[in-house]
Amino acid sequence: MFRILVINPGSTSTKLAVFDDNSEVFKENISHPVNELSKFEKIIDQYEFRKDVIIKVLSNAQFDLKQFSAIVGRGGLLKPIPSGTYLVNELMIETLKKGEYGEHASNLGAILAKSIAEPLGIPAYIVDPVVVDEMEEIARLSGLPQLKRKSIFHALNQKAVGRRAAEELGKEYEDCNFIIAHLGGGISVGAHRKGKVVDVNNALNGDGPFTPERSGGLPAWDLVKLSISGQYTKDEIKKMITGKGGVVAYLGTNDMREVEKKVMEGDKRYKLVFEAMAYQVAKEIASLSAVLSGNVDAIILTGGLAYSEIFTNWIIERVKFIAKVLVYGGEDEMKALALGALRVLKGEEKVKLYK
Repeated sequence: MFRILVINPGSTSTKLAVFDDNSEVFKENISHPVNELSKFEKIIDQYEFRKDVIIKVLSNAQFDLKQFSAIVGRGGLLKPIPSGTYLVNELMIETLKKGEYGEHASNLGAILAKSIAEPLGIPAYIVDPVVVDEMEEIARLSGLPQLKRKSIFHALNQKAVGRRAAEELGKEYEDCNFIIAHLGGGISVGAHRKGKVVDVNNALNGDGPFTPERSGGLPAWDLVKLSISGQYTKDEIKKMITGKGGVVAYLGTNDMREVEKKVMEGDKRYKLVFEAMAYQVAKEIASLSAVLSGNVDAIILTGGLAYSEIFTNWIIERVKFIAKVLVYGGEDEMKALALGALRVLKGEEKVKLYK
C-alpha cells in the first residue's frame, strides 16, 4: 500500500488529502483569512506559513509523516510541458520561485510538496498542470504570425475523466479519441487523440466559448476599436476578457445556480444567455470533431456546470450526432493528483523530469 499526501493551494485556502492507494482516508480544506495573507508581499512568500499550517493539521490528525510514500502538489505556472507526472526538481522550484511564467497560488504546490518530502527521503510530484501542451503545430497558427495560439486548459481534470471514460469503455486512454469539455468558471474544450490533447482553446485569455466570467473569443476588429477608444484602461480590458466577461457581463452574476433558477422561472433574458453559452460550447465541440476527422469514441462533459441538466441537455441535443455523450459532473482534483503519483509509484507510468 502507498500512502500519498496531496496538497492543492488556492488563493485563500490550502486543500489537503491523504490517500491509501486510490482510497481517500482524510481531507481538510484549510482557510487562510485575508488578514493572515495580506502580510506577505508575494504569493511565494506564503510558503513557510502554509507549510507550518499543513504540518500542524497533519499532526492534529495523528498522521506520522514517515508513513508517507510520496507527496504530490498541484502544478503551477511552468513552461509548456507534455502531460504526465513530474518529479519536483530544483529547476522546477527555481522557476516557480522566480515566477518566470506568472504568479499564482498553485506555484506553491510543488514547493510545499518538495519541502515536506525531502527530509523524509520520499519523492515529490506534480501532475498535469494547466500548462500541459501537446498541441500539434498546425493548431498553433492563429492567422497572424505574431499571435500564436497557446495551450492553457484544465489539463488535470480533462486527463482524469479521459482515463475514467476509457476504462468504462473497456479501453486504454491512449487508444481513444475524445472531445472533452471542462465546464466551470473557465471552459476548455480539448481534442484528445490517442492520449494527447492535440488542440484546445486557451481557457484563460480569451479563446473559445464564453463562460460564467470570461468573454471567450471576441470579434477581433470590434475588440481593437474598444481597446483604442480611450474609454478603458489596459487593466479594464483584461478584466472584461477574464473576470468580468461572459455571463457576468450580460447578467451581473457568475452564480450559475441563480441563473438556472431564473431560467426555471421563465426569465427569457437569462435563458438566452445561458443557452447561448451552451450553444458556443456545442460549436467548439463540433469544430474539434473535424480535428479528429469524425473519429470520436465519446464526447465528455465535466466540471461544475455539468451538474446542470438544462445546460448539458442543450449541448447534447446539438452534438449527439457526432458520438455518444458522457457526463461526469464536477471535478476531483485531489484524487486525480493522487492517482498520477500512484501510477508512477506502481510502475504503471514513467516519471517525467522538468528540463
